Amino acid sequence: MLRTFAQTGLPRVIPLSVLLGLSDPPGVDWGRIRALQFNGNNQHGLLKIVAAVVCGLLTLQLGVGQVNILLLGVWLVCLCAVYVYAHLLYRKQSAWQRKSIHRSELTAFYLISLAGGSLWGAGFLLFAFSSDLLTMIPVWATIICLMVGSAMLLSNMPLSSILFISSSSAALIFGWLYIGSPHLALATLAIAVLLISGCLMSGRSFIDRRVAEASLNEKSEVVSLLLKEFEDTGADWLWQTDTSRRIMHVSPRFAHAIGQPTEEIEGKPFLQLVAGEAWDSGKFSTALHELAEKLKQRDSFSNMLVPVQINGETRWWELSASPKLDDNGVFHGFRGVGSDITEQRQSADKISQLARFDTLTRLPNRLQLTDAVSKAMQTAEKWNGRCGFMMIDLDRFKAVNDTLGHPVGDRLLARVADRLRSIMTDNELCGRLGGDEFAIVIKEASDTQYMELLAERIIDTLSRPYEVDQHTLYIGASVGTAIGPRDGRTVEMLMRSADLALYRSKDQGGGAYTHYEPKLHVQAEERRVMEIALRKALENDELSLNYQPVVSAESGGVVGFEALLRWTSPEFGVVSPAKFVPLAEEARLIVPIGEWVLRTACKEALAWPASVKVAVNVSADQLTEVNFLSMLVSALEESGLPPSRLEIEVTESIFMREGNGAAEVLDQIIALGVNLSLDDFGTGYSSLGYLRKTRFNTIKIDRSFVQGAAKNAPESLAIIRAVVAMADSLGMSTTAEGAETEEEVQMIKRLGCRKIQGYYFGRPMIPADAKQLFRSYEPGHLEYGKKTA
Repeated sequence: MLRTFAQTGLPRVIPLSVLLGLSDPPGVDWGRIRALQFNGNNQHGLLKIVAAVVCGLLTLQLGVGQVNILLLGVWLVCLCAVYVYAHLLYRKQSAWQRKSIHRSELTAFYLISLAGGSLWGAGFLLFAFSSDLLTMIPVWATIICLMVGSAMLLSNMPLSSILFISSSSAALIFGWLYIGSPHLALATLAIAVLLISGCLMSGRSFIDRRVAEASLNEKSEVVSLLLKEFEDTGADWLWQTDTSRRIMHVSPRFAHAIGQPTEEIEGKPFLQLVAGEAWDSGKFSTALHELAEKLKQRDSFSNMLVPVQINGETRWWELSASPKLDDNGVFHGFRGVGSDITEQRQSADKISQLARFDTLTRLPNRLQLTDAVSKAMQTAEKWNGRCGFMMIDLDRFKAVNDTLGHPVGDRLLARVADRLRSIMTDNELCGRLGGDEFAIVIKEASDTQYMELLAERIIDTLSRPYEVDQHTLYIGASVGTAIGPRDGRTVEMLMRSADLALYRSKDQGGGAYTHYEPKLHVQAEERRVMEIALRKALENDELSLNYQPVVSAESGGVVGFEALLRWTSPEFGVVSPAKFVPLAEEARLIVPIGEWVLRTACKEALAWPASVKVAVNVSADQLTEVNFLSMLVSALEESGLPPSRLEIEVTESIFMREGNGAAEVLDQIIALGVNLSLDDFGTGYSSLGYLRKTRFNTIKIDRSFVQGAAKNAPESLAIIRAVVAMADSLGMSTTAEGAETEEEVQMIKRLGCRKIQGYYFGRPMIPADAKQLFRSYEPGHLEYGKKTA
């Protein structure tokens, strides 16, 4: 890969320490700079030797008769040896033509410069110690000339020049001071300073110039590579027309893109080549009309997408061009560039498809549904009509998803989508909002009966059995509708209205159709305000517990209480649990509220006799909370209540979660010594399967069976007998709920239930009243002599 100066990090301003070779800051290839310095310095190697030898001989001649000839001879030999060695060393290093040189490799050359300067200084001192002033002046001048030459010829490596000038000028200054000529010593110092400054400036200028040249060469190489790549890839092509908009100077790649030989293309109208078969029929696309207009008006254009017919196939080209004008502004045609972007266009279409359609059901997604609602409302307002929006939620779908897994659930959703698609007409657009929620946009909905019939048909169609992976599945559908613009002036308001209507249908138990009414919005606002108040209920001490007695069917004595949550709000008064408990579950408040209930019930139960238990209802959300078990242990430890006196009541809904997490938690609860009760038994699904998974202490028979048995309904009687027999065989106890009359109590006893709970024995009571029951408590049990009001 080509590495430019920008890529290797060579700086525009060379630091002085780097210029002298004294440091190598990280992040930059300084070896390249030193290579440039070295290569520039080696250009004048022979000239330096010749100059040094000539100046040495002249100095020798001046010293004859004044300086010891032997010392001068040794000096000259050493001088020549240094310069010859330097020349050979330079030639050896330059023979490698290296692109990078390490700082340590230049040390020898710096030492040679220092040695050369020191030898010339030593030669001058020989004259200073033994000759007169008239003889020293020519020698001094000679060395000054060598210093100037060093500043010029060695400026590529400033440190070499500085070492030479410094060492030689130091000897000159000492010599002048020795013979008593301070003015010449000062002059020497000034010359040395000027030469060193000039050397640094010249060295920096040399490096800047070479860096610029190298950068320019590398940029030229980059351009060459890019042009070569452009020619080789065939991704784009150049095209050119004359003043008549006919193709000229056809490039090979343009001919390849057209699919015709170069000689057949030359001179043909550009539009004819692009239009293909449409040229004869005159049926141009909008893009071709726009292209023809641009060419006619001689306007520049950029990135214009044009459909092109090539050998009967539609391709997509992206064209850019500008008119060619000479110096006088005369038009000479168009010159432009083009590229085939058919694949990119197809990819973009696929991405657009994915962005607007649900991949699982192949139905329009929320984005497309929102656009459809917006267009339908605009049309309705324009023509004073009505449009409709229908939201559909599948009943019992979560149970399928949780018990059989998401793959089965996904295939079921695909079947639901197929059924919905079969119902739709040109007046409706059906899509998936997400999860198990679907929606239908009804373009014309002036006839409200039409929407009602469609909703009923949807419920009936979706409620039929499904065969998925050898499973027969039964689900249903709840529907909520709204009419625009009556039920919402904006898309958001209309969808919100339909959602509120759907909420009402689900609240009614599912399988129902509800149309939006303004009171639904009022109720939704009430729920919102109530949720805000419920969030503050714990902090404001608005929650309390009531306790309903559970008695022994055999003795009539109290064996336990069920803790029932109550909320008295300053704003809403006494709120029914049937109203605020579902709200707490929706708002994810059931976990902190449930923890408060558990801790409070354990503390208050400690005031009862040791034989009396307290039962606390726990929801599926609480049970699957990661900290539930640690919280349960903490509640028992803080209150001091023995685990055997606590009973956790759960419903079959806890098993309607994917995986076995709930069953594992229940097993751990039993391991703690806490009792476990299955509430509302028989009202859910696969109840016997749950009893096989988890060993409960008590099974609570739902009050609907108790009431049916009291009316001698055969089914209810049979179910209660079967449950009692099964519980006895499994070592479990049974509790009948909802006993309100003497007849129901006697019937429950005859059927064999061990415990009874209901208004006949007592309504839910405050903690003080529950404690009052045991004021005259004696070992044994508390008898109910009469029905408690």
